[in-house]
Amino acid sequence: MSDTAHSDAPSQYLTVNLAHEEYGIDILAVREIRGWTPVTRIPQAPHYVLGVLNLRGAIVPVIDMRLRFGLPREDYGPTTVTVIVTVAGRNFGVVVDAVSDVLDVAADAVRPVPDMGTAVDTEYLKGLTAVDERMVLLLDVDKLLQPQDAQMLEAALPAAADVKAVA
Repeated sequence: MSDTAHSDAPSQYLTVNLAHEEYGIDILAVREIRGWTPVTRIPQAPHYVLGVLNLRGAIVPVIDMRLRFGLPREDYGPTTVTVIVTVAGRNFGVVVDAVSDVLDVAADAVRPVPDMGTAVDTEYLKGLTAVDERMVLLLDVDKLLQPQDAQMLEAALPAAADVKAVA
């Protein structure tokens, strides 16, 4: 397959719901979708890092996407899920209100994120696309976990590996 044909192929995004908005996560970054389960807290973690979970022997940090985006925290319900994603070889979980479906998005259908001033932080978005009558915000998962936060979590993870999760 030539580079041109490959670049014209649509990308797939897992769509998730968060505070009545729809976000797309590149399907190539998604490893697993799990129902919400309690996590082990990590002392001095950033406010949006809920803690860690044991995923078949691997310790995985878990981020609440509502808190990451500065939204109010909601009680977790039956549709709340943790999406396990891989960024730079590292797995982490993102808690979202619900998952929707998988979208095929053509490269020319992705629009740049408009400048929204200081009210909305768009650094976590790589674009947006229209699907029927709704807009889907495409996440840049590489930017969800800040480098300094990743370093802090790496240092805390060996200690957390010996701690059992509490409900």
